[in-house]
Amino acid sequence: MVFRLSFNLSSLNTPTMRTALLCSGVAVVGLAAIRYFFVIGRSCRSKKRLDGKTVIITGANTGIGKETAIDLAKRGARVIVACRDEKRGSDAVRDIKAASKSEEVILKKLDLASLASIRRFSEEVLQEESHIDILINNAGVMLCPYYLTKDGFELQFGTNHLGHFLLTNLLLDRIKESAPSRIVTVSSDGHYYGSLDFDDMMWSRSYKSFGSYTRSKLANVMFSRELAKRLEGTGVSTYSLHPGAINTDLTRHMVAGWKIIFAPIFYALMWFLTKTPKQGAQTTLHCAVSEEAEGVTGKYWSNCAVKKPNKLALIDEDCTKLWEYSTEKVKL
Repeated sequence: MVFRLSFNLSSLNTPTMRTALLCSGVAVVGLAAIRYFFVIGRSCRSKKRLDGKTVIITGANTGIGKETAIDLAKRGARVIVACRDEKRGSDAVRDIKAASKSEEVILKKLDLASLASIRRFSEEVLQEESHIDILINNAGVMLCPYYLTKDGFELQFGTNHLGHFLLTNLLLDRIKESAPSRIVTVSSDGHYYGSLDFDDMMWSRSYKSFGSYTRSKLANVMFSRELAKRLEGTGVSTYSLHPGAINTDLTRHMVAGWKIIFAPIFYALMWFLTKTPKQGAQTTLHCAVSEEAEGVTGKYWSNCAVKKPNKLALIDEDCTKLWEYSTEKVKL
């Protein structure tokens, strides 16, 4: 049986069809422009080489951390990949070496949810590395079920803030000795929805997953601001930043049922509203290497530019209070 499909091209040449095609074309171009300017954003344009420099990146086994490691290794840096899962870390190091054509990529185990692991990692690094030029606090967890770490910290706040707080402080003398140097902390625009409760920072009364995440991201920004104040005159610059909405496995703790039920809409929106990990790494890279960002310390960055943070992050007394609270919790 033969089916014949006929199509009259003249049907496209009607005023109605021409208008429809024109509107469709304008819509496609408009959506592409919106995606470029409001989702993808600017790229790091610095060509700066990092030969002889040492960089530590937490959570560099996946997502924007991995892409950041690839870029910095291409620039000649010695890159230390700090991650919890040694198998995934080994696979990532292999990929980073292949993509960057560099053998100066080293794996070290680090679990930011464990104070003991952070201390072991720091001791090892300080024994082996004579200088630390860039520290990138990139690792994070998001929207987790309620869980306490071995040290009694709520997982998101404990990992995203307290873990990086302790790590940074343990490495700080070496970073200062390596000045001019930089400390880059990956936060999120989610911090605009965050708040602090010094009476119940660990959510012991009523846990809200999103609230905990945004609190930890607000703490990242406040930590970076307070750190800048304490490092004034040392030649060490600090940065916190929003990488953009990234299509990575950071959302792995979200309820799977929601993704299944709304799969078509979910994945369409994920494509349109999120960046690739490489695109998401650009503001981190800008803060880590750009000449434009050199010495611009304590600021919050988004889309490779300074952005005003949550007004709560600008309360100096609370930034100091958070520092003192964190110092007590991690037993510095």
